[in-house]
Amino acid sequence: MAAAAPAAVRPATRKKRVAVIGRRAVPPRWLREIGSILVRIWAYLGLLFLFLPILVVVLFSFNDPIGKFNLVWKGFSLDAWKNAFAIPGLTSAFIKSLEVGAISTLIAIVLGSLIALALVRYRYKGGAATNLFLVLPLTTPEIVLGSSLLVLFLDLSWPTGFSTIVVAHVSFQISFVAVTVKARLRGFDWTLEDAAMDLGATPLRTFLRVTFPLILPGIIAAAMLAFALSLDDFIITFFVSGSEVTYPLFVNNAVKTSLPPQINVLATIILLASLVLIGLNEGFRRWRTRGMPPV
Repeated sequence: MAAAAPAAVRPATRKKRVAVIGRRAVPPRWLREIGSILVRIWAYLGLLFLFLPILVVVLFSFNDPIGKFNLVWKGFSLDAWKNAFAIPGLTSAFIKSLEVGAISTLIAIVLGSLIALALVRYRYKGGAATNLFLVLPLTTPEIVLGSSLLVLFLDLSWPTGFSTIVVAHVSFQISFVAVTVKARLRGFDWTLEDAAMDLGATPLRTFLRVTFPLILPGIIAAAMLAFALSLDDFIITFFVSGSEVTYPLFVNNAVKTSLPPQINVLATIILLASLVLIGLNEGFRRWRTRGMPPV
């Protein structure tokens, strides 16, 4: 006997599924509302867990500690803010971190953006291997990356110091920049470049007037991420710093002898500067997209 045609079975199967779904028990409204409240409370607790250390850092920048360690709240004071740069070693370490972050971020932005453009815009042999090598610094433990870079510098007889810190930071910043810019380029309409060149624009002018403005938000986001990673890095910097002392290294050494409130003050300044940059980036994005229909 011939088997039934699939077309004759599918409608019955579909009706059966609809009937089963229709018979499923729906929780009462009050139970759904309680579940929604519990989910929101859990989300708020998670955010509190994430932001509580930052709030403690900001709060203790206004502390008036007794002794060398700013670990116990003693009272509100603005003395640390009035003398934020009173500790020469801390100030120089802070400036050194800013210099390293600025230089390494600038180099990583140029190289990482070009790598992202090459990977998304063109197809070539070795593209898959390039993507793999691009992800390796993201997955490699920092202690392995730092020790490997130290061995490389020693083999090259390259004295550790400011230059080796910059090179080490660029080595892991490039991956973050390339991945961030690639995400921005995924939805890029490359026919815009063709249209610009059809109208007589040179390749360089097309890039500067069409491609670059469209991917600029992704580049800015990548720059902020790379700078934050450079400013925060301790393990890799510890291996390749030599006699140079950056802000994370100073904090690590200060914990053993003294912990002045100026450390919290500079950390709060970094936080406020980051929030200002994020606000400026969001304002710039809204200004560029004003009048456009929502995506």
